[in-house]
This record gives sequence, C-alpha cells and structure tokens, in this order.
Amino acid sequence: MNTIENINKTIEENLAVMVYFSAPTCNVCHALKPKLLEELDKNFSEFKVESVDISVEEDIAPHFGVYAIPTVLIYLDGKEFVRKSRHMSVNEVIDEIKRPYEIMTS
Repeated sequence: MNTIENINKTIEENLAVMVYFSAPTCNVCHALKPKLLEELDKNFSEFKVESVDISVEEDIAPHFGVYAIPTVLIYLDGKEFVRKSRHMSVNEVIDEIKRPYEIMTS
C-alpha cells in the first residue's frame, strides 16, 4: 500500500516519476493507464511509476492537491512538472515530457 512518505521518497530518489491517481469505478482511468505506461516505457527509460487508488488511499490525493480522476502528475528532478486531470491524451502527456526529459538525461 502506498503512503505519502513512500511517494515523496520515490520522487526524491528518482530523476523522473509519474504518479497516477485513479479508482476502480473510473473507466477512463483503466483505458488510459496501460497506454500511458506503454508510451513511457517506449520513450523514457528512467521513469518510475506510482499508482494511487483514491478509493483505498484516501489521504494521498488531497495531499497532492488532486480532486479529479484520472490525474497524472509528472515529476522531473524532484519538481512537479506536468499536472493533467480528466481530459488528456497520451500524446499530450508524452509531448510535454519529451524535451525536458531529453535535456535532463543527455
């Protein structure tokens, strides 16, 4: 089970982290996540992914200011870089990450 401390530790210790907020009742969440993971895997070798089920881990979402699902938070070098909620495309997320990620890893 995830905790705020575990997620913060992952963010601090890794160059690139995606925190994915979803719930079992969210169909969009289930459709989006595998596509997003596949593209991260293909394009960015350094990414760590933390998944948060807001129906179980209720204190985590408000701590990160997340009030809608799905929400994707991307952290680069310990700082929040991208925040997308509800309506997003996989390409949109990947495009926003690509350039800064390449700069950081080159």
